[in-house]
Amino acid sequence: MSQSGIQHARVRRALSLALLTASSWVMPQCIAAPASVTTAAHTNVPQLSPNALKVADYAVAKYDAAMVQSLTQLVSFNTQAVEGQTPDTNPAFVGFKSSLKQLSQDLGLDYADHGYVVLIGLDANSAVNNEPKKLGIVTHGDVQPANPALWAQSPYLLDTQSEPGKLIGRGTEDDKGAIVTAMYAMKAIKDKHIKRDRRIELLVYLAEESDWEPLKTFLASYTPADMNITIDAEYPVVTAEKGWSKITFTVPNITISNIEAKAEASTQTPTLTAFSGGYFASQVPQQAEAEIEAVSPALLTKLQTRAAAQQGMKYRFENHCVDKLCNLHIFADGKAAHSSTPEDGVNAVTHLAALLSPELNDKPWPQTSASLTVAAMNELVGLGMYAEQFGDLAYKDDFMGPLTLAPTVVVQTQKGTEVTINLRRPVGKTPELLAKQAREALALWQEKHQVQLADIESYWGEPMVMKGAPQQQTLLDVFAHFTGIVDPKPVAIGGSTNSKLFPNALSFGPAMPGVEYTGHTEKEFITHKQFMLNLKMYTAAFIELSAVK
Repeated sequence: MSQSGIQHARVRRALSLALLTASSWVMPQCIAAPASVTTAAHTNVPQLSPNALKVADYAVAKYDAAMVQSLTQLVSFNTQAVEGQTPDTNPAFVGFKSSLKQLSQDLGLDYADHGYVVLIGLDANSAVNNEPKKLGIVTHGDVQPANPALWAQSPYLLDTQSEPGKLIGRGTEDDKGAIVTAMYAMKAIKDKHIKRDRRIELLVYLAEESDWEPLKTFLASYTPADMNITIDAEYPVVTAEKGWSKITFTVPNITISNIEAKAEASTQTPTLTAFSGGYFASQVPQQAEAEIEAVSPALLTKLQTRAAAQQGMKYRFENHCVDKLCNLHIFADGKAAHSSTPEDGVNAVTHLAALLSPELNDKPWPQTSASLTVAAMNELVGLGMYAEQFGDLAYKDDFMGPLTLAPTVVVQTQKGTEVTINLRRPVGKTPELLAKQAREALALWQEKHQVQLADIESYWGEPMVMKGAPQQQTLLDVFAHFTGIVDPKPVAIGGSTNSKLFPNALSFGPAMPGVEYTGHTEKEFITHKQFMLNLKMYTAAFIELSAVK
C-alpha cells in the first residue's frame, strides 16, 4: 500500500472508532482569555440554541482522534506554489486533493474538483421552494514555504510529541487545520440530522498565498453564498483587512575594480561585500547574513559588543584571518513572524543592518551593493515597523491601525541586491498617493548617495471594510458563549484573506485574539485545546446560521 493509502486507512480507522465510541471528554466551557479582555460568568454570556450546544459537545467528544489523523494527512503534502505547475499537475496538490476527496467520502460530504477550487458540501435537508441558500465557508489548502533547517523535524510531518499539547507543522494554523475543523463540524451536523434550509459549502482555494487570479476567474461563473465565513484569520470577528502591498527595488552592483580604486590608498579598509536575508515576501525574516573583508580585531570586538546588546537577536561570527586581518561572515538569527504582524517578530534583516551601521567605523563603508543596501535599511526603515523613516509614507486609521512596513527579502543577484518590502495599508490614502510618496522617498535617498536604483516598483492592495453582514452578531455570540469573553467587538487585521472577493464575508478564527499568530512562521502550530475549541465554535456557528428557525 502506498504511503497515501496507509494514511487514508489510518484516518478511516480513527473515524470508524469515533463513530462507534464517544469519548467522555468535553472541552471546558470557558478558556483563559488575554489579560486585556474581560470575562464573565457563564450565565452572563449569550445563550445559543440547544441544538447548537449539544452538537458542538458531540463533535468534540466524537471526532477528536479522527481530526488529528486527518490533519496529519493533509499536512503531509507540501502544497506550496511551484512556478509552471498547477493544482492538476503538481503531485503534492494532486495528492492533497485526493485526500480531501477520500475524507469527504468518509464523512458523507459531497465533493467537486474545479482545478484551483475544491467544493465540499452538506446539502440542505429542509429547502424552501427547493432552492436552498448557501452558507459559504472559505479556506485555502496551499501553504507558504518552510525552511526545514529551522524545524525540529520535517515541516510536513505533524509533530505532536516535541511540545505536548501542540500540533506543529506547516499549515496547522494556516489553513489546513481550519479545513479539517470545518469538515468535521459538517459531519457532526449531518450525524444529528439538524434541519437546515441552507447548504453548507466549504470552498478550498489552492493558490491563496500566491495568485488570486484563478479564484477571480472561478467566481465569474460560480454563484457564491450570500453569507460567507472565512476561517483564515482570528476571532472574534474580522470586519476589516488591510491591503497587502509591496515596494521592490534593486541596489546596483558596484564592480570590484571600483572598490579597489576607492580603497587603493589603504589595502586594509574594512569592506562590506555581502548582505542578504529573508525567505519569502510575507514573512518577517528570521535569518540574515553579511560578509566583511579586512576586519581588524578592534572592529570585530565592536561588532560582537554591539551584537550582544540587541534584544531578541542571536549572532554567530565566523572568520578567516591572515596577518591580523580577517574575512568575517556574520549570521544573524531573529524571530520569524507573519508580515502582517511585524510586532510579533524580530526582523533579522533590519537588526543586522543596524549592527553594521556606519558609525561602527571611523569612516563610512566603501561603497558596495551590500553597504548601500545596509544604508537603505538603516535610513529608510530602521528598527521601526510603521514607515516612520520612509518619507511621508506613514499614516494610520482609527479602527484599522497604522500602515506597517517590513523588509522581508534581500537577495544578491547578478543585477544587484534585490529588496522586497512588504506593507499592509489601512484606509486613508489612495494607491496613487502612496506610490508617489514611496517614489519621492526613494528619490531623495538616491540623490543623497549618488546612486541609481533599478526596477523600482510598488503595488498597493485594496483594504477591505465589511459593513452590515447579517451573520456578524451571531458569530460574536458564539465566540462570547464558548470563551466567556464579555461583549466582544469586531476587529481589523493586517492580513489579507480571500474574504475580499466574497459577498458578506467575515473572518471567524482560527486564532484567538491576543495570541501570537504562527502561520507563515518557522514554528507554525495550533494547540490541541484550540483545535477542539474551534470545532465547538464552528459547529455551533454553522448550525445557528443554517438551521431552520
